[in-house]
Amino acid sequence: MFRKLILISSVALIVAACSKPAAEISIIPVPQSVILKSGSFKVPGSVFSYDATTMDAMGKGHILDFASAVTAVTGKPSPVKESLSNKGFSFAVDPTLDPEEYAISISSKSVKVRASQGVGFLYAIQTLKQMLPTAFFEGKTANSEKWVLPAVEIQDKPRFAYRGMHMDPCRHFFDVDEVKKYLDVMALHKLNRLHWHLTEDQGWRIEIKKYPKLTEVGAYRDQTVVGKNFDPFVGDGVRYGGYYTQEQIKEVVAYAANLGITVIPEVDLPGHMIAAVASYPYLGCTGKQFKVWERWGVADEVLCPGKETTFEFLEGVLEEVMELFPSEYIHIGGDECPKTYWKTCPHCQKKIKELGLKSDDKHSAEDYLQNYVTERVQSFINAHGRKIIGWDEILEGNLAKGATVMSWRGVAGGIEAAKNGFDAIMTPNSYMYFDYFQSNELDKEPLGIGGYLPIDTVYSYEPYKGIPEEARHHILGVQANLWTEYIASNEHLEYNLLPRLDALSEVQWCDPEKKDFERFKKSLERMCKIYDILGYTYSKQVFGEAGFPGHEGRPD
Repeated sequence: MFRKLILISSVALIVAACSKPAAEISIIPVPQSVILKSGSFKVPGSVFSYDATTMDAMGKGHILDFASAVTAVTGKPSPVKESLSNKGFSFAVDPTLDPEEYAISISSKSVKVRASQGVGFLYAIQTLKQMLPTAFFEGKTANSEKWVLPAVEIQDKPRFAYRGMHMDPCRHFFDVDEVKKYLDVMALHKLNRLHWHLTEDQGWRIEIKKYPKLTEVGAYRDQTVVGKNFDPFVGDGVRYGGYYTQEQIKEVVAYAANLGITVIPEVDLPGHMIAAVASYPYLGCTGKQFKVWERWGVADEVLCPGKETTFEFLEGVLEEVMELFPSEYIHIGGDECPKTYWKTCPHCQKKIKELGLKSDDKHSAEDYLQNYVTERVQSFINAHGRKIIGWDEILEGNLAKGATVMSWRGVAGGIEAAKNGFDAIMTPNSYMYFDYFQSNELDKEPLGIGGYLPIDTVYSYEPYKGIPEEARHHILGVQANLWTEYIASNEHLEYNLLPRLDALSEVQWCDPEKKDFERFKKSLERMCKIYDILGYTYSKQVFGEAGFPGHEGRPD
């Protein structure tokens, strides 16, 4: 009897040990609610099911792709049914959930996913992918892996509606394949806005059929400054450029949309426009021929707001831009616009008098002239059912209601905007400028614009800090910016992006109490294994290893 009791007790201990909840799962961004349970679900050969009468095309596409990928990695077919089943993977439309919300319930018998729209199912699938062995991302059969999912209850939705990442192909150009790769890693982290900076002094990157010289002339510069040799100037003597055709832009926009990402185009005005003025000299104050800029910085040569032909040009460009991009928002820049030429330009001074603009103790008449440009362009865009975003300089003077402010010079612009009733997106350079160095061992870093922004600083950002509680609804979300003056290769672009993008995603997605940097670092180790499989270049500074992988010192 005693031996029998010992045997029963031993069996009970073994069963308990085998059925205890799994260790904490590694997902970035971490879901809002995770309840681990006992047991696991065996994935190979599982049926995938959904209700074809309620599932949208986006959701169906991602379910089919996921089922196909599971078949490939497990080596056992996972058939798909167009009616819901209680076994295997089931994807049920639940209209009570928010558009980006999802729920996952995993037991030993089933994986039940609920969402209201395709993007919710996409995010649920991204979470499931991260819960599987990293070999999933190799896309080929791996019989040695344990293809199981832990039993768990997940309820998840984002903290902020706007979760953006910026890309600058103007200073250095990145082709469509690299843009798609950028979008892929954004989607893995549940970001939903790509801010695509398409016009600049150093290159115009979007085909505008009404103004063909913008790409014939404006998309190419004769050479590029070498390093930081500005005075005296030293150039490399190599013609450089490129642009996206309208068909390529449509391709990128569609690709992004399938990943739940809206592409927001930026046409920066009235400054940062030398490439446009070089293409059409009448757009400048002097009418002189300029070259597409070969150096970095802020140029004095800007658009002339005193001429009606300037607004005819802007409206023609923006009409084509809005045809290509269905985004609610169009970014119009508005930053770093010197008024040097406007002060002596007869056209600008005449316009200032016509409008009755006068200098005061806060702003010059020329500053108010830029307000006129912003308001006029805003009215045109609003008339087409769209809204504008501008950098925080648009707050200087009188900003028309309905504009959204992108706060980049620290957080002050966002705080001021929210207090004054304007929506804002927080992109402060002190936390969200990914062109800054991520290591202070500069001898091991590639050449960069300067600044120091390690991943823990990114992670520490709290978007509501300094925002009065009654104004917090004006903070639409958070974005990081990645300018490319010193970033010329795909590898360098990815290196500056990753893994800071992981930290960004938790700032955007997670409620503050869910953030934990030590937990995040553990999850990041697994994510970096995924990057290795997918062929992304990334910094290992967070793990104590500084430097650009595979390069000795500065590759530039």
